[in-house]
Amino acid sequence: MATAKVKTLDDLFLNELKDMYNAENQLLRALPKMAKKAKTEELRDALETHAEETQRQIERLEKVFQEIDQAAKGKTCHAMKGLIEEGNEIMEETSDDPVRDAGIISAAQKVEHYEIASYGTLVTFARNLGHNKAADLLEETLNEEKKTDKLLTEIAENGINQEAE
Repeated sequence: MATAKVKTLDDLFLNELKDMYNAENQLLRALPKMAKKAKTEELRDALETHAEETQRQIERLEKVFQEIDQAAKGKTCHAMKGLIEEGNEIMEETSDDPVRDAGIISAAQKVEHYEIASYGTLVTFARNLGHNKAADLLEETLNEEKKTDKLLTEIAENGINQEAE
């Protein structure tokens, strides 16, 4: 039986932080591909803007690592890898532009929901561990992810889903 490497909340916090660092870096590579496939200008703009935001979120994560005196490095986030693969499948399997855009939004919102859950947990862990500055940085990203999710919902509901019917 393998010995557990994560024994404390501090260990778990660092483990999850590394996971999100890798997740954001994977997403940073995927977003331009999604934006390129998007037909609707509003969706394309939202994805491009989120790519810029994701770069800032990576930089913010690096500040969190500094705050807790750890090197900024990731560990493979298998969840993000799977979500991106699923998004790629949707883009490859849909030929009609409005349907593809609806699929891109679906894939992007799955990513956002994963990030919202992850950052919410990281904020809570950071506060419990007394890493208040780190928690504030993470909460800033959490709020951005919620805002992006809301924007994607609005884009879908204000035309793309109807066009895809």
